[in-house]
Amino acid sequence: MATDETLRWPTSLNRGAIEQRLGLVREAARSERLPALEALFPDPAGMTPAQIAAAVVSALSWLQDKPQHRAITLQLEMVAMNLKNLKPR
Repeated sequence: MATDETLRWPTSLNRGAIEQRLGLVREAARSERLPALEALFPDPAGMTPAQIAAAVVSALSWLQDKPQHRAITLQLEMVAMNLKNLKPR
C-alpha cells in the first residue's frame, strides 16, 4: 500500500468497495508481517456487517500507537466512515 497515495474520503462505498479495501488491508498486513492484523480480515466477503465492524474497530485500536502503519490506518478509517453502508449478503 503506497504511503504517498492521495486518499479521497468517499462516504458512499458499497459493500464490494469495502471488501476490496479490506482485502488491500489484509495484503498490506501480510507484506508488513502483521499477522494479528491480517487475521482480522480472513475473508471480508464472507463476513457479516457486524463482524466487519468489529474487526475494523479492533484493527484501528491495535494500530493507534503504530504510526509507521499509517497507510493501513487510513484505509481502515475510510472503511469505518462507510460502515453504515454495509448490507448483509
